[in-house]
Amino acid sequence: MRAFIFPGQGSQKVGMGVDLAAASEAARDVFGEVDEALRQNLFALMREGPEDRLTLTENAQPAIMANAIATLRVLERDFGVKLLETANCVAGHSLGEYTALAAIGAFSLTNTARLLKLRGWAMQAAVPVGEGTMAVLLGADIEQAKALAEAAAQGEVCEVANDNDPSQVVISGHTAAIERAVALTKEHGIKRGMILNVSAPFHSSLMAPAAEKMAHALAATPPGALALPLYANVTAAPVTDPDEARALLIEQVTGRVRWRESVLAMRADGVDHFVELGGKVVGPMVSRTDKEAQVTSLVTLADLEGFAKEIA
Repeated sequence: MRAFIFPGQGSQKVGMGVDLAAASEAARDVFGEVDEALRQNLFALMREGPEDRLTLTENAQPAIMANAIATLRVLERDFGVKLLETANCVAGHSLGEYTALAAIGAFSLTNTARLLKLRGWAMQAAVPVGEGTMAVLLGADIEQAKALAEAAAQGEVCEVANDNDPSQVVISGHTAAIERAVALTKEHGIKRGMILNVSAPFHSSLMAPAAEKMAHALAATPPGALALPLYANVTAAPVTDPDEARALLIEQVTGRVRWRESVLAMRADGVDHFVELGGKVVGPMVSRTDKEAQVTSLVTLADLEGFAKEIA
């Protein structure tokens, strides 16, 4: 069994999608449609930067999605490999969940781009700049991370945001609490804590105003039928009902991304091949979670061609 998986924020970089667009009309069509949907020249920003503008949450989120969907469209149109005939399920890390839903036809590309633009803006606006941040804990499992977050909170918000793999957990909350947590890592048997270069405390209870905005947006633009099961971030379980998918997207704004558990759930359900589209971020997390799993990352034309030959 095969899962197609999609990366989250942090995988953006200047130059993303350029080679695909140069080589394939399928990719150019995706970037053109996203530009039109957002009424901005996002692809020029992806192509030329500057990096600090591309990294802004409201730009990074639709850009990462557009790059992944462009990769998928090239695979489908130029190499004849159709997702619905090749994959048994999909999953995405944080914003990648929207990409996954677009990939299986539950959202149109235009609506996905607009929802992610709004999501990025709402998450950025939920907490004044400087008041919240995130940190990655290296060499930490989920129980160590929870204990550390509890010890560092001291009346402020300090929560587990992403359970990525057995050796990497991300915490999120008030800046002072996250700084305390980083200072306490050694005491909790954690190898290292690093403050992340992010603009807001994503996937924490501080994101409640953003969740409210997404609830309104998703009421107006709900997902349609899911052609394949989606393994949801907040439950680490498959969902096929559009109403449930919508509720989980809202919950996901403040909820934990249970990526490690999602991988284990897919493995338990028979998935042995994970294919990441448009990045090399979530694939390595899969490998660290289960060394037996086969992982393929599709970024370049050569990657796509190789994959098409492999599964022919």
